[in-house]
Amino acid sequence: MKQRKPRIGVIAVGRSTFDVAYAQQVFDQAWSALQRLDATLVGEPRIHYEADAALAAYAMLKASDIDLLLLVQVTFTDAAVITAIAEKLEVPLLVWTFPEQRTGGRLRLNSFCGANLAAHTLSRRGKTLENVHGAPDSDDGLRAIGDAAKAAAIVRQLARSRILVVGDHPVGFDACNYRADELRERFGVETVTTPVSAFLDSVKALPDAVADEPYARRARDFVNLAEMDQVATRKTLKAYAALKSRAETEDFAGVAVRCWPEFFTEYGCAACGALALMNEDGRPGGCEADVFGVISSLVLQSASGQGVFNTDLVDIDPVSDTVVFWHCGQAPIEMADPDVAPRAAIHSNRQLPLLSEFALRPGRITLCRITQGEGRLRMMLSGGEMLKAPLAFSGTSGVARLDIPADQYRARLLAQGMEHHSSLAYGEYRPVLRRVARHLGLELLELT
Repeated sequence: MKQRKPRIGVIAVGRSTFDVAYAQQVFDQAWSALQRLDATLVGEPRIHYEADAALAAYAMLKASDIDLLLLVQVTFTDAAVITAIAEKLEVPLLVWTFPEQRTGGRLRLNSFCGANLAAHTLSRRGKTLENVHGAPDSDDGLRAIGDAAKAAAIVRQLARSRILVVGDHPVGFDACNYRADELRERFGVETVTTPVSAFLDSVKALPDAVADEPYARRARDFVNLAEMDQVATRKTLKAYAALKSRAETEDFAGVAVRCWPEFFTEYGCAACGALALMNEDGRPGGCEADVFGVISSLVLQSASGQGVFNTDLVDIDPVSDTVVFWHCGQAPIEMADPDVAPRAAIHSNRQLPLLSEFALRPGRITLCRITQGEGRLRMMLSGGEMLKAPLAFSGTSGVARLDIPADQYRARLLAQGMEHHSSLAYGEYRPVLRRVARHLGLELLELT
C-alpha cells in the first residue's frame, strides 16, 4: 500500500455580522498556507456567509472523492451548517479555528466559539469533530492539518486493501490469528486464503526462467549469491515471482505467508528471501501467516512512505540499555547499514537459502502494531533510536535504544499481552498514527 496523496475538501464559513474585511484577510492567509501541504485541495477559495451556499459547496465536494473535510471556521457561526454536513459526511471532519488579538476592543472573529458550539451539538448526535486552533501562518497548525489529512487517506486506502494469506499460522502461534469478518467490518480489509501446499504446487509448476530476473537483482545486491545452494536459491526466487504475480494481477496490497515448515519440507527453500523482496516492492510480507502484522505494516508504510520491517524483539540488555530487533532475513535492503555490504545467507535453523543478512542502519525508528492483546483491538506505538552496531544475530537485525529503559519496555510489552511481531520503519510517525488509530476506533497503547 504505497503512500497516497491526500485529498482535502475545503469549505470556509463565516457570519457577516463580524469583521468581514479582517475575516477575508485571515482566510486569504489560510488558503495560501494550505497550498504548502503535500495534498490535493478541493474547493473554492471563498468564505460562505449563507447556509445554502455552504451546503451547496459541500454537495460538490462530496462527489470529489475527498479523504478529509476541512471546515475553516473563519468567524463564529451557529451549528446548523456543520450539523447538516456531518449528518451526510463519510470522512473525518477537521475544523480550523483562529486565535484573536486581545486588544480590549471588538471580538472580530469569535472563531473558536463557533467550533465549540458545533462540537457540543455533534456530540449529542453521536458524532465528533477534530479541531486545529492556530494562526493562518502557524507551522504547527499546518502540520496538524497535514497529519490529519494523511491519516484520513491511510484509513480510506486501507479500507480498499486486499491481503493474500498463504496457509494458516503455525500451531501455538495464536499471535498470528485473525478473523476475516472482523477485518472486513472494522477496517474494510479483504483477505483471500490459499492453502500453503496448493501455493507451493503452483510455484513448482512455474518455468524456472521466472527466477532469472530476481536472481539478477539479488546478484547486484549480494556479492556472495553464487556461494549459495543454487537450486534452493532459485526456488526462493520462484516463490517470490509467484507472490509478485498474484499481488499484481489480483491487486493484493500485502501477503501473509506460512513460511514454515512447508517451505522447507515440501519445497526445499526459505520463504524469507521472497518476503524481503516483497517488502522492497512496497507490498509488505508477513511470515507465520501474520495478517495483523501485514495490516500494521501497510499502515506504517503509508505513514512513512518507505519500506517496513515486520520484526521480533529478541534480546534485552538492561546494562547497555539496548534491545535487538531481528528476523530471519526479510528486512528491506534499504534498511541496511551503508557501511557494511549486505550478504546472502541461509536460514539459521533449517540451513537453506535464501535470506538477506545485514545490520540495520542507525536512525530514528517508529514501531507500530495493531494488537489483539488482552482480547481487544488496540494500536501499539513505540519510538527509539537504531544504533550503529555490528550484526547482533544472523539474518537482518539491529541494536536499538528505546525512549524508555529497555527493561521497562520489556515489562510493559509483556504486561499488555503484546504479540511478538511489530512493524518497524525509520523516522517519527506517531503524530499521524495516533490519528489513524482514532479514525479506526482503536485505543492507543503507547509503550514509550
